[in-house]
Amino acid sequence: MSNDFPIEPGTKVAALLDHYPKLEDVLIEMAPPFKKLRNPILRKSVAKVASLRQAAAVGRIPVDELVNRLRASVGQPQTGGTAQVSEEHGYFADQPEWFDEGKVVETIVESDLAPDVMPLTPLLRRTQAAQAGEIVELVTTYLPAPGIDIMKEKGFEAWSVERGELVKTYFCRPVRRPESAGPG
Repeated sequence: MSNDFPIEPGTKVAALLDHYPKLEDVLIEMAPPFKKLRNPILRKSVAKVASLRQAAAVGRIPVDELVNRLRASVGQPQTGGTAQVSEEHGYFADQPEWFDEGKVVETIVESDLAPDVMPLTPLLRRTQAAQAGEIVELVTTYLPAPGIDIMKEKGFEAWSVERGELVKTYFCRPVRRPESAGPG
C-alpha cells in the first residue's frame, strides 16, 4: 500500500490527501498555514492545484523535509536533496524594477475576506481589469505560492516581501514594450 501512490514534490495536495487522509494531520502539524486544509471549500479548490513543492513554500519548509516526513508517515523510502523551495522559485527575490508603490491600485487583505473565500478569487477578478503597469497587492499570513504560480502563468509579474507576520505579494500586468522595427 505505501508505494501505490509515491509522494513526490510535484504531487498535488488533494491527490495526496485522497490517497492518505491521515496525512492531513501531519501537514497541519508541520506548518500553521496548512490548517486551511480543514476548510472543505478551500480544500476542493486550492488543494487540487497546489503541489507539495508549492505547499512547502507556503509553509516555509524545505521541500525535501516536507516530502520525506510525509513519505516516512506512510512507510515510503526517503529521498535525497536539500532544495529550499522559497529560494528555488524566487518567491522572495530582491525588489523588481517594475515595482512602484504609487502604482498599487488595490489592496486585497486575506483577513477581510470571508473564511471560505480563497484570496486568488478576488485577485483574479481585480487583475483582469488591471491596466499595463498597474499593481494589485495581496496581503496574507502565508506565502500564496500556488496563486503566485497561477498568476505568472497568466502573464503577470509577481513579487513577495515579508512584513512582520504578513506577506505582501504584488502582481503587475507587464507593460508591453513595442518591438523595434526591423531593418528595411
